[in-house]
Amino acid sequence: MEHPLAFVPAVDRRRALALMAASLALGGTGCIEAPRERILPWVQTPEARAAGLPLFYASACVRDGHALGVLVGTEGGRPIKIEGNPLHPSSLGATDVFAQASVLQLWDPDRSATVLQRLRAGETAAGSSTWAAFEADWTREAARLQARAGEGFALLTGPLSSPSLRAQIQALLRAWPHARWYQHAALPMEAARAGAIAAFGRPLDPLYRFAEARCIVALGADPFSEGPGAVRHAMDWSARREAQLFAVEATPGLFGARADRRIALAPARIDALVAHLAAALAGGPAPADALEAALLRALQAAGPQALLVPGACLSPTSHALVHAMHAQLQAAGRTVQMLEPLAIAPEAGSLSELTDAMDAGAVEALAVLDANPAYDAPAKFSQALAKVDFSVHAGLYRDETARACGWHLPLAHDGERWGDALAHDGSATLVQPAIAPLYDSRSANELLALLARDEIRDGHALQQRHWRSRWGGEFEDRWRESLQRGVVEGSARSAVAATSKPIAAFSAEAQAAATAPADAPLTALFAADPSTHDGRFANNGWLQELPRPFTKLTWDNALLLSPRDATALGLATGDVVRATVAAAQVQAPVWVLAGQAEGVVTVPLGYGRRAAGRVGDGVGFDGYALRPPGAATAGIRLERTGGHHEFAVTQHTISQHGRELARSVRPGESVHEPTTQPSLYPQPPRPPDGGPAWAMSIDLDACIGCNACTIACQAENNIPVVGKEQVALGREMHWIRVDRYETPELPGSIFQPVPCMHCEKAPCELVCPVGATVHDTEGLNVQVYNRCIGTRFCSQNCPYKVRRFNFLQFADTATESLKGQRNPNVTVRQRGVMEKCSYCVQRIARARQHAQAEGRPLVQGEVITACQAVCPTRAIRFGDLHQAGSAVAADRQSPRHYALLGELNTQPRTTYLARVRRAEAGP
Repeated sequence: MEHPLAFVPAVDRRRALALMAASLALGGTGCIEAPRERILPWVQTPEARAAGLPLFYASACVRDGHALGVLVGTEGGRPIKIEGNPLHPSSLGATDVFAQASVLQLWDPDRSATVLQRLRAGETAAGSSTWAAFEADWTREAARLQARAGEGFALLTGPLSSPSLRAQIQALLRAWPHARWYQHAALPMEAARAGAIAAFGRPLDPLYRFAEARCIVALGADPFSEGPGAVRHAMDWSARREAQLFAVEATPGLFGARADRRIALAPARIDALVAHLAAALAGGPAPADALEAALLRALQAAGPQALLVPGACLSPTSHALVHAMHAQLQAAGRTVQMLEPLAIAPEAGSLSELTDAMDAGAVEALAVLDANPAYDAPAKFSQALAKVDFSVHAGLYRDETARACGWHLPLAHDGERWGDALAHDGSATLVQPAIAPLYDSRSANELLALLARDEIRDGHALQQRHWRSRWGGEFEDRWRESLQRGVVEGSARSAVAATSKPIAAFSAEAQAAATAPADAPLTALFAADPSTHDGRFANNGWLQELPRPFTKLTWDNALLLSPRDATALGLATGDVVRATVAAAQVQAPVWVLAGQAEGVVTVPLGYGRRAAGRVGDGVGFDGYALRPPGAATAGIRLERTGGHHEFAVTQHTISQHGRELARSVRPGESVHEPTTQPSLYPQPPRPPDGGPAWAMSIDLDACIGCNACTIACQAENNIPVVGKEQVALGREMHWIRVDRYETPELPGSIFQPVPCMHCEKAPCELVCPVGATVHDTEGLNVQVYNRCIGTRFCSQNCPYKVRRFNFLQFADTATESLKGQRNPNVTVRQRGVMEKCSYCVQRIARARQHAQAEGRPLVQGEVITACQAVCPTRAIRFGDLHQAGSAVAADRQSPRHYALLGELNTQPRTTYLARVRRAEAGP
């Protein structure tokens, strides 16, 4: 009988090696196209390092027109991880959840890939087209507009701080003097703008300097999560933690959770409080209310080191009074400085003006650049848009506005384009691509060049032309330096010498605000969702599954009610109501939230999307449908429908039930630690001489509960999204969770990040029948995936509940674009195995290999875990207990140091520092 392999042709050694080389090339990164232009790695990243080390490029994530400086980590030419840029003034090395999740947005398969054109006027269907076809159509339209000096042409953008884009728009308006530029911000900004105009006579942006403040009062604001400077604010506060914090807010926020004193008030009552404080500072009678009196004393004691931060829900008068109070306290110019507007151009019109012009037939051609007013603006805009003959939308997705326009053009992501933007302090930040565009997209600069029929259409050349005109002969050196640093050195905006009107100038308005109605009806407070923001991140699965800081809600939004209001209306969490604002109605579930102000219904925005993508479509209800144009608040009525909605949450109680989990102490007090008891567990292996003993400490006094560590861990470790149904079953996969507790000793909440404890006496290790979870000599509790058979004994034996079982095939291995996002240094797990935090063992190995290649030992701070790197308050520290000077070794000696569930004697390597109670809970 013929041998079964007789048909296989003979292959010699040379042929075999050739086939292996070809297979390696095809299976590697050869298909990844590098950007055409010269991109430069970060200034502290050598261009040639040991194999397997990521290459970082300094760039920025642009949101609401402002830049957050980041380092884009690439492996084999693929962007896979975002880190903060320590040289950037808005990040100082940290990031937020949106920057971390932007890498998933880059690889999102639902991003717009091709040019689309509506087939016929009045039809919503669209057919594929090309950039050449659009340019030909636009050339005909532009010729007609040119003859009329641009009359009938309108450009609509979102908030925009980019110096090069601003210059291109101004050049276009000079060429077409009758054309108009309009700006639209999805989130309310009008009150702050109007307040600045009332106080200074012109629009100005405040720059808060938390590092200079000794008393910080947030009035309807959350400076730790809102605005372009949120990361920097949290970092500046945490660096000293000496300032006294007061929070007056309608709905719980991160700043309020960390405040020394907190009170929940409706927006109208916060306006009244501002008026009372201003009158007292101006020499009026002292307030009778205890909280107002405490606030006044703290502000007067701080004087020039006082800082007040007003929120979008306040009236323009309150914003103006805050500016006047800063001047009265002599804090203006020290804790707060005024800058020329960064992202909202004074010369640009508003969306309401554009809508009126379209409705009147005055707009014949409209270009919408990276905005979605058909979703986040009143229905009147969409009705008026139908009257425009030529309309084009450019964006990352074919969203609601794109579907209403005649043309849709795909925009490039921040990770694949050249550009620039300003930081929160006005520092110019260059955006450089880490990868060539994945789809047939263009940057905003390239699109504007096309609309203006510029001879230069390349994004790199457009950026160089703009900055060469500003730097002249210094261009080459400054260009390279700025690309490597990620920020243009010395470009921060200078403070404007502006003097606010005195408090007395607003006495009439303040007196009207001071008389808040005693029994006001329910007030709707429209606010950005902590995970989807204004809706632009609705298709991001990482963010949809990220538990909200206070409700621990995933894959949903809900109307937030106070317990007293819920009782009065006969409502409970999950009940569906009919919410009515003026003539608008939506049906939505309610969530009863402790700490919510009475009389206030918070309406999270960013949900109810109709054209977000396969992840975000149809999730939650649309809060924009209730919001009056540009308003932050409105009167609202709630009616029971009898329906009930099931939520998917990750934490079902906020009480510690008598257990000392997240502890707090008064200044100078020590945590009482249980004495070490005898143990039947075997002694863990010890490191060889000179070997590291890895450990982590988490400072609860610094943690603000921002959840950035959870998303950073997910991005670093290829953690899959499981969906709402699986979360509801308790099968979420996050390797680090942030628990929230309320205690009578604290005015707000206390947050506790909980990763794997890496116990020395680990209960999980002894019960595994196949030795899949073992202890190594460096103190790591290691999970061996290819041994695990899914008994889940380890999870049942873990008192911390930090082990996750991969019940189903959660990882998407079929979608090609998602394969490019994953970290090649971490296994993509299949179903049936146990997962957990590994202290980023791949980073430990990478640092060790690099040190060995250079012939030296590991140095302190060389290994930085993903959660540690992202934390804006530096609450997480990691290092070697055996290394002199390590932060974790020092933390072990702190009187605030303790082990979670220390009475169990598991001897965890992850330990905590207790929260410090600096003030009593009451006013």
